[in-house]
Amino acid sequence: MQQKTIADETLKKGVDTLAGRDPDLHRVYARLGYPPLWPREPGFASLVHIILEQQVSIKAAATMFERLASHLESVTPELVQRAGEPELRRVGLTRQKSRYCVELANRITDGKLDLAQVEKLDDVQGRSHLLEVPGLGPWTVDIYYMMALRRPDVWPQGDLALASAIQDIKNLDARPTKEEQLAFAEQWAPWRALPDVRGCTRLGWPWANRLCKLVRAAFSLAGRTARGATTRGNPSDQ
Repeated sequence: MQQKTIADETLKKGVDTLAGRDPDLHRVYARLGYPPLWPREPGFASLVHIILEQQVSIKAAATMFERLASHLESVTPELVQRAGEPELRRVGLTRQKSRYCVELANRITDGKLDLAQVEKLDDVQGRSHLLEVPGLGPWTVDIYYMMALRRPDVWPQGDLALASAIQDIKNLDARPTKEEQLAFAEQWAPWRALPDVRGCTRLGWPWANRLCKLVRAAFSLAGRTARGATTRGNPSDQ
């Protein structure tokens, strides 16, 4: 069954729904317009890229991915499997991330994981398949679902960009926990992916600062200030 994805029309529908739900978001969207899409190609290469983004900066992960792609000539399950963990480590990947990437490649080439089939499943079923793979924890899977599969109601708990935005916006002494972030985001269901700051900051779009303002307006509705909270940032998922 074809699952709902964010495209131009569905994005506008979601934005209009959120804007119509409360006057604060309406004012933000009226001033800034519709946010852009944040697509990545679904598949193995995007999952590898997201694994590399665990607990490091977006720029550092992008550099490492480019280095890996240049070394292998393409980031495919077959080439990663052939290279093996030792060669990935020589390229610069950590021991842990090398193991994650090779295990993912093994499962795809062995037929244990079919990413095209995962894309057709509903979010709960598809996520459960991906979560069985070492290195693909909740944060990694949520980012994949939001950016590659473009599902509209995804919220990556514990994300550093979101936590930092909330901390700055709310003038907190520390970043909010992933549970506190989720409590804020629940008001946006079933369109939680639309106001996500990370979708823009990950790709370097100038919209990031504007979306921070959007998040500020939305979080003002929560009626709470979570002072003294902490977070790990982008989790390793393990």
